[in-house]
Amino acid sequence: MSVRTLPLLFLNLGGEMLYVLDQRLRAQNIPGDKARKDEWTEVDRKRVLNDIISTMFNRKFMEELFKPQELYSKKALRTVYDRLAHASIMRLNQASMDKLYDLMTMAFKYQVLLCPRPKDVLLVTFNHLDSIKGLIQDSPTILHQVDETFRQLIEIYGSLSAGEFQLIRQTLLIFFQDLHIRVSTFLKDKVQNSNGRFVLPVSGPVPWGTEVPGVIRYSVNRPVETHLSAESKNLASRTQENIAPNPLAKEELNFLARLMGGMEIKKTSGPEPGFRLNLFTTDEEEEYAALSRPEELSYEVINIQATQDQQRNEELARIMGEFEITEQPEITEQSASKGDDLLAMMDRL
Repeated sequence: MSVRTLPLLFLNLGGEMLYVLDQRLRAQNIPGDKARKDEWTEVDRKRVLNDIISTMFNRKFMEELFKPQELYSKKALRTVYDRLAHASIMRLNQASMDKLYDLMTMAFKYQVLLCPRPKDVLLVTFNHLDSIKGLIQDSPTILHQVDETFRQLIEIYGSLSAGEFQLIRQTLLIFFQDLHIRVSTFLKDKVQNSNGRFVLPVSGPVPWGTEVPGVIRYSVNRPVETHLSAESKNLASRTQENIAPNPLAKEELNFLARLMGGMEIKKTSGPEPGFRLNLFTTDEEEEYAALSRPEELSYEVINIQATQDQQRNEELARIMGEFEITEQPEITEQSASKGDDLLAMMDRL
């Protein structure tokens, strides 16, 4: 698993989310002089996108995001995008949010699968950031935030080797490997089968610096070592320890939730109403989707308490103290520090 994958995953999924929202809001636009208070206008669309992008590219949040760290769980990341989508006057119910997240994940998964070289994942990220900049041309302050993220991407990922990008791509594919959600656009274009798996092309040019597959090369036969040296045994022992379940893994979502919990969601004040966005054609279709969606594909919205609860912290400390952790004090420190990364910055936005 690569510790440099999280920023690319977050930015690309965020880019897909903004693309879907922008298209849906444009489809529902009504001229300002004819719109009722509960209908979308062009001003509302720009306001929603500006609010979400400003939150997404907050400087302190980006600093925490780019720190080397492992990917969080799918539910934890879903919590992030729930917060982002509701960082403005827009409101999505559970069914529409599920559909939005499905479109985000499947679109980016397809893009990763189509990358001829592992390093092309970075180019996909640049494309998403370029598209995001196109949505905020009238907001120089937010544009500066996105440009700063561009600079960080180039600084951190520009010098990585092909092997490191291959590890990043493998980490992304592992994250997506169990997601086979059918998308009508992909099915219509015949790039996705009825079982939700993508149809990948097997022809076309190979990446620069590589050879056409199919050439067979033979190597000189060498005697196989049948004994393990002491060093090899130690390495095997350490490998076995590394794959052992981490007793702190179950706390991952709690750390992430604590980071995100205090982020202020912009609420409407005074007579201004909140705007509801439906990603389905009709309200009836949205209600049917919510009732018929398989439970394994549904995501529960996590209610997070923004204030610190001293009693719960003490209880958590007591429970953690009961774990018998040997020869891994550094893991405890790293896990504890997770309470200050990523979503903690969003708590204070």
